[in-house]
Amino acid sequence: MTLNYIVFDLEFNQDFSKSNKDSLMPRPCFEIIQIGAVKLDQSLNFIGTFQRYVKPVIYPQINPFITELTGITTEQLQSEEIFPGVYQDFIEFIGNLNSVFCIWGISDIKELFRNVSYHKLNQKLLTKSYINLQPYAALHFKLPRKKLLKLKTTVEMLDIPSVCPFHNALNDAKYTAEILKKIFQDSMRPKFYDPNATNSHPRQRKQRIDFEQLTKQFEKMYQRELTQDEQNMIKLAYQMGKTRQFLKL
Repeated sequence: MTLNYIVFDLEFNQDFSKSNKDSLMPRPCFEIIQIGAVKLDQSLNFIGTFQRYVKPVIYPQINPFITELTGITTEQLQSEEIFPGVYQDFIEFIGNLNSVFCIWGISDIKELFRNVSYHKLNQKLLTKSYINLQPYAALHFKLPRKKLLKLKTTVEMLDIPSVCPFHNALNDAKYTAEILKKIFQDSMRPKFYDPNATNSHPRQRKQRIDFEQLTKQFEKMYQRELTQDEQNMIKLAYQMGKTRQFLKL
């Protein structure tokens, strides 16, 4: 059975409201709304691509921040298939378990398994072998392994033409595949992903921003009441800041 590399990327929707914590049924923090993938053979030759949008059912309304980042809207996804059907098509695209996932950061494989688990689908259909290219990119540039470069930054550093927008699952998968071709070494050994592994480090208590008090502070500074649009802009700026995409290297 031949080995293939499945380079994939996901786009997610997220609920930033406080209502999520009151749900009786545990929900993943991120709901998949787009899957993009590139299949390469053992010699890194191109075989095919996969691209599907997903109609959300956990968080039906696309967060404005997500729309701003990806261009994906609630209306756009209404005619798309829900995750179980798209997942089955993705499994068919992968082809067999003798494949290795290639990802840019560990979060994509984590959220893939979490979404599969939420929908009570068969996780055994997914390969658990994966290569996270982020640390290998750092080593390629003789940087510390823990230096997590952004996808766009790495594409620019490797002089890969970037004619398509980022934050699109298929485009990002294609960029990741080109990076794989540029930095591939035989020493790259797949790791095993265990979706049931528990974190040995105790989770720190999640900190939350008190937006009500923050708004009052702004009103005190500017000596006037903020409009609803201004309050929403403050929240959106905070949410965008958490993604760390605007940090300067």
